[in-house]
Amino acid sequence: MSQNNTTPTSEKSKLEAARFRPRQSAYSSAAATFGRRANAPMPTRGMLVRLLSMLAGRAKAQPVYRNNAVYSSDDAGVGAAAEKRQSQMLSHSRSASHSRRQIAWFDYAKGICIILVVMMHSTLGVEKLYGAEGFMHYVISYAKPFRMPDFFFLSALFLPLAMPRSWLHYLDKKVLHFAYFYLLWLVILVVFKSAGKGELSAANLGGQFYDALIGPYSALWFIYVLPLFFIVTKALDRLPGWLLFVSAAVLQLGALHTGWQAIDEFFVHYYVFFVAGYLLSPHVFELAEKARNRVPLALLVVAAWALINGILAFTPSPFARWETMASLPIVAIALGLAGAVAITIIAALLAKFEIGSFVRFCGRHSIVLYLSFTIPMSVTRLIQYKLQLVSDPGLAALITWLVAVSVPLGVYLVLKRTPLRFLYERPAWLALPYQRQQSVPRSSVNPAKPAGLAGSAGSGAGKFTKNPAPILAE
Repeated sequence: MSQNNTTPTSEKSKLEAARFRPRQSAYSSAAATFGRRANAPMPTRGMLVRLLSMLAGRAKAQPVYRNNAVYSSDDAGVGAAAEKRQSQMLSHSRSASHSRRQIAWFDYAKGICIILVVMMHSTLGVEKLYGAEGFMHYVISYAKPFRMPDFFFLSALFLPLAMPRSWLHYLDKKVLHFAYFYLLWLVILVVFKSAGKGELSAANLGGQFYDALIGPYSALWFIYVLPLFFIVTKALDRLPGWLLFVSAAVLQLGALHTGWQAIDEFFVHYYVFFVAGYLLSPHVFELAEKARNRVPLALLVVAAWALINGILAFTPSPFARWETMASLPIVAIALGLAGAVAITIIAALLAKFEIGSFVRFCGRHSIVLYLSFTIPMSVTRLIQYKLQLVSDPGLAALITWLVAVSVPLGVYLVLKRTPLRFLYERPAWLALPYQRQQSVPRSSVNPAKPAGLAGSAGSGAGKFTKNPAPILAE
């Protein structure tokens, strides 16, 4: 999320303006969907300005006003320079406004997913403690077919921009980045949980740490599995897109038993959605823009999806192995991808009308929520139960969810300007050597880095990155 160069606040809009534009040019061909992934060089701002100048040269010369003087656009010297600057400013203003809208919908989509994830954990934990289900159970059951599939789908949308990088660069952003947060918060959560049970012995802590290195820790499994997706996808990138997708789908349909939980329970089930996000990336951004421009049709599509998703999510399966119709083979893949389309459309509409700014804030800081929601969730759940403050499991789950979403964000806002910001931001010194070889020209800064849950540590201001570390980016 932050860049290799230290970026002053005044440059923020310039970086935002660069994020979406290269994707349109580099991946405009439909052939990139399930065939060859385009790695063509992306146009810089200078190239676009020259193109605009060439097009403008065919139009009738217009007067340029500068310091109360009038110049013809055909004049050399100051007049031509003024027109060029004016053209650049206008072009940049339009592209910056367009890019901010594009990044906004992505933040909204991440926000929806992370809020649903926190809701699921809050509700299931309360129901287990109370020994009964509440009204919140229906909400998480409805979201089950698309909640995690969409999270992985979003995680891969910016992956095409990272593929051309060297392995060292790639591993820094996609593996070391997540390893830092996994190990750091593993220590915090294991100590917190063990202290609550009065089991702080060295043997107990050592056993839990060992198990969490071999298999993903339950509260952090997403950032354990996601680097595996990144590594496998880059290693197999020479395969045709359709073959990569079909192979991932076959993995989900089949029963694979390797003995490694990360593969058997998570990789097999969710990798197909990650691959789909990678391959369909350019079309997803096109879909978001079309949704903004065709609101009635977008609402109709969302309504149809909502009805179908609800029917399949609550209809029991005729087969004992699958609980509902939504979990049936092939249906699960189709419904997960349909959910990704729906969330994209909903997020685009929220961004268009600027509704639900808190959802966008959650998306921009989704790493904060994902890493730290467990602690306030557990405390709130236990207080309500032990003190018998709330007897209804549905209401208790609702309160727990609201606290688990809001408290981590509040704590982050307090800590982000203190030395404890390392809890959410990877220190710049913790990076692979590629970052120290040479500085990256501003024009070549990676454009696809919306702030939020997954990207780079970079070298932001001081020793830390400028933005909280993202889980879903690049």
